[in-house]
Amino acid sequence: MLQYGVHVSRTPLALAALSTAAVPGLDAQSVRVGELAGDYDVAVVTGQDGQEWVVRAPRTTVAGAALEAEIELLDALRLYIDTGVLPFVVPQVAGHALLPEGGRAVVHRRIIGTTLDVEALEPGPGLAADLGRAIAAVHELPTSVVETCGLPSYTASEYRERRLTEVDEAARTGRVPPTLLRRWETALEDVSLWRFRPVVVHGDLAPDQLLVDRQRVVAVSGWSEARVADPADDLAWLLAAAPLEAVDSIMEAYQLRRTELSDPRLAERAMLVGELALARWLLHGVRHRLPEVVEDATSMLQDLDEATADQA
Repeated sequence: MLQYGVHVSRTPLALAALSTAAVPGLDAQSVRVGELAGDYDVAVVTGQDGQEWVVRAPRTTVAGAALEAEIELLDALRLYIDTGVLPFVVPQVAGHALLPEGGRAVVHRRIIGTTLDVEALEPGPGLAADLGRAIAAVHELPTSVVETCGLPSYTASEYRERRLTEVDEAARTGRVPPTLLRRWETALEDVSLWRFRPVVVHGDLAPDQLLVDRQRVVAVSGWSEARVADPADDLAWLLAAAPLEAVDSIMEAYQLRRTELSDPRLAERAMLVGELALARWLLHGVRHRLPEVVEDATSMLQDLDEATADQA
């Protein structure tokens, strides 16, 4: 049982010490703060041989439980990587160190690659198409891979209800423009938009979790939000951020890689899911009493409302 207090955090030097305890023979020569911290303390440790290692330690009980599930999932994904089902690698845990307050820190080799530049995506058979295929490969995994790790699994109707609850909660803040709110509510009441087959989703895809090399996706990290849910979740950020001319290449490659895909409104739903991410950002700021986040979300919601006024 994890025994975290409200918040536990560690310095990079403390994380370096944990890494040497976790990986036999690792002689830490230098350390720097890692990225993607979130609810984790993250550091990159360089060993005597120049090899870089990533060490992650959870700050909260919830993060500790999510990390344990992620460790189990990463181990399960190894089979699908070895057999070529997944066309990229994922972090593989090399060792762990127990934490005084409970739980454990984990260490894996740092995967080398270039962070995805979404805005530079071009149409055609290159990186945009490979992104579509990589995401489709995740969605083709058996749902049991996630479910046996204790990660969440939702039906389509359950997931629609979750979205409705989020929008209702965001509406109560009084910060969602009325016309935008009405459009969201109309879309959520359109049951036909939410007829999809739940699949394994990464759940938290972002450019800095995708490493690319020579027009290929070579690694995907950050699997703590994996679940069985709406495939639109993994496409929403891409359709919102990628150049319009590259979106067709992404979706065409995705659809060709999927088997028995029957979801004619997937792209439409993905665009909506991307908009609803602003509601979740607003709620994050409200729940954690972060006024700067609340103001940022409010500004983006107003911009979105103006940009989509003709869709109301």
